[in-house]
Amino acid sequence: MTSQASDIARRLGENAEAVCRRYLSNGRREGHYWLVGDVHNAPGRSLYVRLADHSDGRGAAGKWTDAASGDHGDLLDVIAAICGHTAFRETLEEARRFLSLPPPPNMPRNPAPPKASSGTPESARRLWAASRPILGSLGADYLAGRSIVTVPASDPLRYHRHCFYRASEDDVPGGRPAWPAMIAAVTDLGGAITGVHRTWLDPETRDKAPVAYPRRAMGNLLGHGVRFGPAARVMAAGEGIETILSLREAVPALSMIAGLSGAHLAALAFPAGLKRLYVARDDDPAGGVALSTLSERAERTGIELLPLEPEYGDFNDDLVIRGRSFLTGALRTQFAAADRLKYL
Repeated sequence: MTSQASDIARRLGENAEAVCRRYLSNGRREGHYWLVGDVHNAPGRSLYVRLADHSDGRGAAGKWTDAASGDHGDLLDVIAAICGHTAFRETLEEARRFLSLPPPPNMPRNPAPPKASSGTPESARRLWAASRPILGSLGADYLAGRSIVTVPASDPLRYHRHCFYRASEDDVPGGRPAWPAMIAAVTDLGGAITGVHRTWLDPETRDKAPVAYPRRAMGNLLGHGVRFGPAARVMAAGEGIETILSLREAVPALSMIAGLSGAHLAALAFPAGLKRLYVARDDDPAGGVALSTLSERAERTGIELLPLEPEYGDFNDDLVIRGRSFLTGALRTQFAAADRLKYL
């Protein structure tokens, strides 16, 4: 970041609450933080922005972290995401207007087109194209370790042997720059890839990699998700990929979609013709907010929404601890009668 941009980022941090009220208006202040769903201003509490400098210097005002995706940044990133900027120059101009700063002296522009940033849909599509089938890979072994054994080749899941991991301030310095990863395609209603979700894995333990944020998403996520099966009149939705895959072990014929976080679950775009939506919510405050928001949206469009409650922490816990038969039986009591006959 140039010194000019650093100065603007610092000034935004000094006015962090005002910036949040302007660009993240769906959030609210709680203590020293502004809480909102994500960097695109979705309702929720996943993303938190520090409103004041930390006394020991570990956190600066204006810095934010999305607990769901592991992404982090400063208020310039927020402005860029909200305004949909494609050039950093546009973001700096918007920030100067907000701060009532004079325009900078004219400077020569680099005629070379800018490279796509690491979080763009284009970058996500490149990572997807560079990945390989998940069957027979460490990714499939990881899922099997969580009792998920039904992984058809048609699933939007792939495997990357050497996926870059951007270390955060919460990671131990000097860690590996890349790990194997399970890659999931995020698509829109038309099936176009708008992003990917990465789960970094440890080849030795065949579990998640020992990093601060082993799960992260990138690209355009709002309204989209990881889709298992075609759009249908009856579907299920949930936050996590493993939650949805666990449900599918018990209800394999039902089309499902993973929203990847509470905020993104709440903002899922409804496919045409959807009449009933089962929602596998996580048992936490973010899950409650997501269910409430989704319920209000569904009611306005005439979609029947039915929540699904796990016996333990989430549906993968139910599957691992009690097995597929138990999960199927527990779901049978929560499904509508017509769907019990068709799917269970």
